[in-house]
Parts: sequence; C-alpha cells; structure tokens
Amino acid sequence: MDKDELRLAAETVVQTLRNNGFTAYFAGGCVRDMLMGRTPKDYDIASNALPEQVIELFDHFHEIGKAFGVVQVMVAGHGFEVATFRQDMDYRDGRHPGRIEPSNPQHDAERRDFTINGMFYDPTEKKIIDFVGGQNDLKAGIVRAIGDPNTRFSEDHLRMMRAIRFAGTLGFEIDPATFSAIQKNAETICRVSMERINTELTRTLLESVKPGDALELLRTSGLLGQIIPEALPMVGQEQPEQYHPEGDVWTHVRIMLNMMNVRNPIVAFGILFHDIGKPPTASFGPGNNGEMRIRFNGHPEVGARMTEEIMRRLKFSNDTREAVVSLVARHMRFMEVRNMRESTLRKFVASPVFDDELELHRVDCLSSHGHLDHHDFCKSYRKQFENEPVLPSPLISGSDLMAFGIPEGPEIGRWKKRTFEQQLEEPEWSREQLWNWVQETFCKTKNGD
Repeated sequence: MDKDELRLAAETVVQTLRNNGFTAYFAGGCVRDMLMGRTPKDYDIASNALPEQVIELFDHFHEIGKAFGVVQVMVAGHGFEVATFRQDMDYRDGRHPGRIEPSNPQHDAERRDFTINGMFYDPTEKKIIDFVGGQNDLKAGIVRAIGDPNTRFSEDHLRMMRAIRFAGTLGFEIDPATFSAIQKNAETICRVSMERINTELTRTLLESVKPGDALELLRTSGLLGQIIPEALPMVGQEQPEQYHPEGDVWTHVRIMLNMMNVRNPIVAFGILFHDIGKPPTASFGPGNNGEMRIRFNGHPEVGARMTEEIMRRLKFSNDTREAVVSLVARHMRFMEVRNMRESTLRKFVASPVFDDELELHRVDCLSSHGHLDHHDFCKSYRKQFENEPVLPSPLISGSDLMAFGIPEGPEIGRWKKRTFEQQLEEPEWSREQLWNWVQETFCKTKNGD
C-alpha cells in the first residue's frame, strides 16, 4: 500500500478523528482496490463522528450530504467524504433511504451493496475489518450482494447495474443468487433516472475488461431489455456467412466491443448501435453476384434514426448523440472510398470524428471477414494531411459569387458547394484558375449548354 500524497492526506483525516476520540476507517471501494494491489482514485472514510462533530474538527469542508450523515472535508487540496456509521431506513423511491440512524461499523457494513465493497481498513492499526466476507469473495473473484440480494436491489435499483459494472471492470463472476435477484428485479431499473442509468452503462462499456462480455451480462440479466429493448432483435439475426463467419449480429457486436482499442463513448456506442438497423431491414434477395442471400438494404439510415431516438431517451449530450448517429449512418461508406471523387473523399476523412469512425471500421472488419484494405487506404490517405488541414479554406467566398451576379438564396448555396468541390478536385489550381472555371461554368449553365 504505497503512501502517496492522496493516501497520506486520507490518513491525516483518519488520525484527526482518532486524536479527538472517534473511530475512523477507510471504507468501501478504496479498501477493495488496496487489497487488489490497485492505487485507489479516492478514499472514503467512515466514522462514529456525527456531521456536526466532523465540521468542528476541520477548517475546510462542504456539507454535501449532511442529511445522509456525509461531510466532505478538504486536506492538502484533496476532498474526502466522511460518513457517519449508519443504518438506512424506509427506502421508498428505489434509490435513497427515507431516513438514517447513526449506528456501528457492523450495521454500516451490512447496509452496503456488495461484500467486496463492504470492508473497512484501519490505517493506524493496519488491519482489515470485514463483517461481510468481502475478503473471501475478493479472492474468489465474486460479486455478491450483502445479505438478501432482493432486499439490496429493492432498496436501490441502480445496484443491479453496478453489479454488472463491477463484474465487467474487475473480471469477476456474479454470485448465482445475486444474479437471479437481478433477473427477478430487472424491470424496476426503469424507475431510476435515465441520467444515472446512462452513467453506469457508459462506465460498463468503457471500463470493462471485455465490454462485449459485460454487454452479454446486461442482456442475460434482463436489464438491457428494459433499457434498450431495440437491441434484443440483434440476437439470432443471421448474416451472410461469406461476410460474417462469426455468426449473428449480436455475436458480431460483442466481438467488436471486446476488440476496440479506443475507449470513448462515441466508439463504444457507435459499435453497439452500428448494426441495430439490420433486424428491421432484413430481407432475402440477390447479392452482387446474383446469389440469393440475406440483405439489409438501408440499415445504416434506419439504424441512425433508431440511434437518435435511443440516445435521446438515455439523455446523452447533443455532441455525443450527434457523433454516434454520424458513425452509424456512415459506417458502410468505407466500402466506397476507393471510388470516391477527390472532393468527396477529402470531405469524408475531414469529419471531426473520423478517427472514431476508423476505429469502428477496423474492428468491424477484424470481427468479420478480416480484410483491412479500405481501413489501410483511408489511414494512408489521411496521413498525407498530417501537416495541413484536410479541408483548405475556400478560395472563393459567397460574397465573391454574389458580386459576380449569382442571386442570393438557395442558388448561392449550391454554387458555393459546387465551387468548393471543384477546388478539392483540383488542389493545384490557383484562385485565378478556379475563378475562370466559375465564370465559364456559370455562363454555360445560364445559356443551357
């Protein structure tokens, strides 16, 4: 247990409480992480001191959760939550206790979510205080609810999502009784705010050792069907074997998630939703060689509309939602890159999320047919613009075109676009050469040539 700056500051909080006659321990996730040989990102502290007593001992504090017995104290520039040992009473909304009562360390441990998160550590005596069997479950790699799992999940429905996240991020199994209770109570997850569900779902996909396996846990637990029912038809949706020897759409998505190197919400949800439009567009018809096979005509467009609706429901930010929708809508365009006009190709790779699109395309290929020709072509093409913008500034502005006589309105927009595309097609042209092209082309168009 390295005594880094954060750890030393946390120990100062504990020692201050002890010097004033109180019991104080590290609590929860930081203890779990220390036992696993990980450096905790933060330290929570549990004590028999009441919030008012904690406030008297520290110069800098924030009353962030005083009603629940929690005060944040500031030491050496770091914030630490100091919570009074308590019992939670009268859960009513499936998230928060109606009231709390001060208690002792054992009762405080027994009201927590999972055994691996229910341990205390005394940094002064250097010993673990474990009332719930957390050490044994940590060694065995098990996520187990403390006490009756149905009670734990009825108290706080979000704990079901947290169980999946801990299993995914730690690479643990979920205790069978705990998993059965999740399945039994899965429908209650929708009583939790979509913002909180979004946070847990996003962390699960970004932090899990194997995000695709964590996604399968979400499905078999019944939680995914409550949160994103539109994803379930991907299970069992067959695909042409010559392009997708890995199996159905669901298997394809799971493999992709497990393979992704770029861990951000745009890539993760882009992968999750990129083929969500396949089940509703599935049909049987002739392929490129005339052979009869399963086809998914228009699935990127359908998938983009579905993604828009799902991500609005899950309360994603506008920027993230728009970026993911773009990935879903454009993911099949990589097949066209070698035949694109220069202007089209440059605009394609100039997308602000092109790096994310490239990562999605990479795992899309590697999880199916295995060919990276289009990926490598785009990567090589993009490399040409390492020292300059992919899209240059327009040589001719809308004002220039209006001064020439093109009327304001939709026509000026069309000519701006057409002129800029010509500039991209002929990157060696000077402004004068491009202007000559505009004059000549406009006159031909006006005369009907």
